Amino acid sequence: MSSARAPRADAQRNRDKLVQAARAAFATADDAVPLEGIARDAGVGIGTLYRHFPTREALVEAVYAAELDEVTGCVPALLSQLPPDAALRAWMQRYAAFVATKRGMAETLRAGWASGRISTPETRERITAAVATFLAGGAEAGSLRADVDPFDVTLMLLGILLATAGNDPDQTGRLLDLVMDALRAKPTG
Repeated sequence: MSSARAPRADAQRNRDKLVQAARAAFATADDAVPLEGIARDAGVGIGTLYRHFPTREALVEAVYAAELDEVTGCVPALLSQLPPDAALRAWMQRYAAFVATKRGMAETLRAGWASGRISTPETRERITAAVATFLAGGAEAGSLRADVDPFDVTLMLLGILLATAGNDPDQTGRLLDLVMDALRAKPTG
């Protein structure tokens, strides 16, 4: 029985540089960006890119996974720095940026979702878990309602972010503020 070895440190650095370069490229253009340019921007050869990511889809999926990890992984830090309601609003802005950067990768991501290589339910579960963490902290602090289903909030956010895709960021912010108004605990007494 063989166990998988961890990649060499230089191989991991190259992979990380490729993901970072692809993130930057996909954020400013579409997923048809030439892979040679991504390799060049990462400071590696095209062969190194293909060793790590044999297809464009594999690279797009790695970028998506890295960004999803960041958007869901920042929850504890936000909650340690801000009150739960402010942390949730800051996270919503970060989630909006995450969704906005996906526009450049939309076609490849759709193909990944359709084929099952990228799991839409897993993505929603992770986003909903993040929302649930904020809601629980806010309910405990008395700043957010305790009677809200986190999945409902996820659906509201998706609706806003998909409806405002590519439009005025101020409008997106106003709509996110409305969601926050709906989530805030009502004063008692």
